[in-house]
Amino acid sequence: MEELAVAMQELIDAALAAAERSYSPYSGFRVGAALLLTNGQVATGTNVENVSYGLTICAERSALVAAVTRFGPDLRIEAVAVANLNNAASPPCGACRQMLAEFVSPDAQVVFPAADGSRTMPFSEFFPFAFEMKLK
Repeated sequence: MEELAVAMQELIDAALAAAERSYSPYSGFRVGAALLLTNGQVATGTNVENVSYGLTICAERSALVAAVTRFGPDLRIEAVAVANLNNAASPPCGACRQMLAEFVSPDAQVVFPAADGSRTMPFSEFFPFAFEMKLK
């Protein structure tokens, strides 16, 4: 259990480092995400805003896109960390949860800042009703 705590803290630190590179001139809300992949590698991402808010990309999706670009579509995620530099709650949004659901194992740990402090839970509890499609 201590090994997992150390790994999660390293993942949080990687997410905080990614948040330092945030492009958030409109909201000032600087978020970073780090994904621990089953191959042992870590992929990070940060939020990138756009004056047209709908085109903004969240840190979690940014990290996922970076991971797929680097490691290909067969990657699997075993842990997710989200952090921000604003000392505010920032659980992944619904779009990020759905995107992560394509690649994450149900028992993957997700850690994020919540209103009552840091929260860690398995992805299956964090997003219990993901959309699914069975391809023929």
